[in-house]
Amino acid sequence: MVYRSANIGIFMRANDYYIFVPKGFAHTKASKLEEFLSAKSVRVSLAYTRLLGPLMVANNHGIVVASIVDEDELNTLKRSTGLKVARLNSRLTAVGNLVAVNDRAAIVSTLLDGCVDLIKDTLSVKVVQMSIASYHQVGAVLSCTNKGAVVHPNASDEEIERVSSILEVDVEPATVNGGVPFVSSGIVANSKAVVVGSLTTGPEMVMLGRAFKA
Repeated sequence: MVYRSANIGIFMRANDYYIFVPKGFAHTKASKLEEFLSAKSVRVSLAYTRLLGPLMVANNHGIVVASIVDEDELNTLKRSTGLKVARLNSRLTAVGNLVAVNDRAAIVSTLLDGCVDLIKDTLSVKVVQMSIASYHQVGAVLSCTNKGAVVHPNASDEEIERVSSILEVDVEPATVNGGVPFVSSGIVANSKAVVVGSLTTGPEMVMLGRAFKA
């Protein structure tokens, strides 16, 4: 649980080297996450909130944040990681719900026309725009690392095959937190491990472990 919520992906984001957690996040929990994900915690606020998941997306090359993130927060990310960091020039602020990325590719919402080049340059990946299971919020319905990915259970076989081809990983339909299909809300993952919300069932954990090869 994070802030009494099983939706841990709303408050945190990770790549293979860093776990981004809200300012004031408990040191004991951060230490456990660091140990489990083999990554260093970075405390930051985005747009003066602790909603890091929806307001940023990251891989091992760079970070893209919402346009409402201020300069000090942007500089904290740059200084703490040494990665390229850029604001998305869009009135749509839920970047994390609109982009899913690993180190090979980014799957980007069709709502983000005009932002493709910035995403491509900052994250150093190829970019493909599509919807998944009739949702434009591809970052909410797809969670991926360099080793695997899970997707909304209503994704079609064709969509799963296409996502797999783009990201170059195996993709499995799954849910988290006892049946929630918006998988990113309950997952914090990198190539080393996956952390899931406390309401995630045993069968869901088996599926997620298999999908992420954790």
